Amino acid sequence: MPLLTDRFGRVHDYIRISVTDRCNLRCVYCMPEEGLKFLPHEKVLSQDEIVDFMKIMVQFGIRKVRLTGGEPLLRTDIVEIVRGIASIPEIEDIAVTTNAMYLAKKAADLKAAGLTRINVSLDSLHEDRFRSITRGGRLQKVLDGIKRAEEVGLFPIKLNVVLIKGQNDDEIMDFLRFTQNKDINVRFIEYMPIGHAGNSWKQKYMSLETIFERIREEGLEFESVESIRGNGPSENYRLSGAQGTFGLIHPVSAHFCANCNRLRLTADGYIKACLYWDEEMNIRPLIQKPDELIELVQKAIDNKPENHEMALKLQDEVTSHQPTWRRMSQIGG
Repeated sequence: MPLLTDRFGRVHDYIRISVTDRCNLRCVYCMPEEGLKFLPHEKVLSQDEIVDFMKIMVQFGIRKVRLTGGEPLLRTDIVEIVRGIASIPEIEDIAVTTNAMYLAKKAADLKAAGLTRINVSLDSLHEDRFRSITRGGRLQKVLDGIKRAEEVGLFPIKLNVVLIKGQNDDEIMDFLRFTQNKDINVRFIEYMPIGHAGNSWKQKYMSLETIFERIREEGLEFESVESIRGNGPSENYRLSGAQGTFGLIHPVSAHFCANCNRLRLTADGYIKACLYWDEEMNIRPLIQKPDELIELVQKAIDNKPENHEMALKLQDEVTSHQPTWRRMSQIGG
């Protein structure tokens, strides 16, 4: 079977599947304060549809899967979804990105079902600030979830920290110190203009070069390390003497499109070849028609632009494509 390759020679072996657009939090960079109108349940891909879709995709080289949301652990059948995908012989890696509100409760069952790794969204280590950024989250539940994930052997554990100017940028060293005695990868992510009209997002954006500046101000040393196991585009480093590592994901200031190997499937069954652009194609009616489905997936890949041009957006320059209408919670990141 041919591999899924685009016009620029990028081979796609990794897919991020949003299993729900629902979330129990309202993070400031992901969803408006008033929330969003969620999809009715019948519009969301079923467990069988997701697993059947993956049985087709592995025939064309997809080997790695990440389940996202919304919040994927809100799915009452999330363990069964993991088990179904993990049972496909060709699958090499299956991970989940979660806000960890239910992770302590579900970590053991997810591990037993075949989950390989976990990413946890954690944007502050201060209870009040965490509650403000997430609009209602409880920090201790996240920390309990991380601890439980460690206990059941979900490694590596990665913490996703969206750096927000004026809200959590004074916690950079706190997060770096978090890696001193824990085998955890803290990943700083630039604030992105996903789903934002106008330029208001720029007020919260800051370059990740700030991380290096803070480290030098503290008189600390760090070194580059080999890529941490997983599928992410982060550049990884370690503070001298630290057990864990930290990574930088800077899609805006230094985009990583040249090596992009990712596809995305929304909760309502649309394939997206690029996170940022609005082009998407409905594959749901074709899940039982493998030839037509893969033809449509390849069409999406053929239309994939060379890069997402967020850096142009930062400079108020004209971009070549229309940005997506979906908010981050509706795509899955």
